[in-house]
Amino acid sequence: MSTNATVLYDAPGPKARKLYGGIAVASIIIFLAIVAYVLVILGQNGQLEGEKWSPFLKGTTWTTYILPGLVGTIVAAVLSIVLAMILGLVLAVGRMSQNAALRWISSIIVELFRAIPVLLLMIFAYQLFSLYQVFPSTYLALAAVVFGLTFYNGSVIAEIIRSGVHSLPKGQNEAAVALGLRPGQTMRMILLPQAITAMLPAIVAQMVIALKDSALGYIIGYVEVVRSGIQSASYYRNYLAALFVVAVIMIILNYSLTKFAGWLERRVREGRKGKTPLAKVKDTEPVGVEP
Repeated sequence: MSTNATVLYDAPGPKARKLYGGIAVASIIIFLAIVAYVLVILGQNGQLEGEKWSPFLKGTTWTTYILPGLVGTIVAAVLSIVLAMILGLVLAVGRMSQNAALRWISSIIVELFRAIPVLLLMIFAYQLFSLYQVFPSTYLALAAVVFGLTFYNGSVIAEIIRSGVHSLPKGQNEAAVALGLRPGQTMRMILLPQAITAMLPAIVAQMVIALKDSALGYIIGYVEVVRSGIQSASYYRNYLAALFVVAVIMIILNYSLTKFAGWLERRVREGRKGKTPLAKVKDTEPVGVEP
């Protein structure tokens, strides 16, 4: 067998590598040609003129429009992510509970809110909160955005955590039962920590989705970075420049969140390295076991 062969596929030979290299070069040339064409068209329409971009060199543009919207985006995203994590944990545990009624209720909540679009949840919450004056008018839009993002992403996170628990070796649960731990102790001290660590990449991806979906609050009047960018564009008549700046801000936010989550994941995995799954309970007195 060739030393270049792998388990899943055969490594490409010299001819295949040349072919792939040619395709890659051609793709890059086509992409650059498209970008150049778009820039020429934009230049002919005056979208690349300095006056379109100069407002973002003024401090008043940032303090009046962009920064308040950025704060709104961060506040809505942080509240939604924290509450979605809490809700996801509760629903995940509920769906794996030995209590049939609790499993049934948790399953209905998860399946219901996973099936409803986030925007529809926000509009529904906005109308409901407004009709019954649940929140002051100042925080009405924020509450609706947080409600929609929390219940949708919380339901998805619940399924992610539940999948993580089910992916663990059965020996984890059997060892806990052998030690006399109750189901609640087993879930809290052994299964959930391992499942959350294993599913961190998927959880982080859902957090990024929550951050991006906060822009949907624009529909119900919530002041976030997309809405503030469009307001700036309406004033200065530079929609392309404003949306470009907003896109860069969102990329930076999502990249920062991803990097932070990656750092957190490494710290969690390094902290658990070398520990046995039942290390946490070594000092816990097992139920039904004589000391």
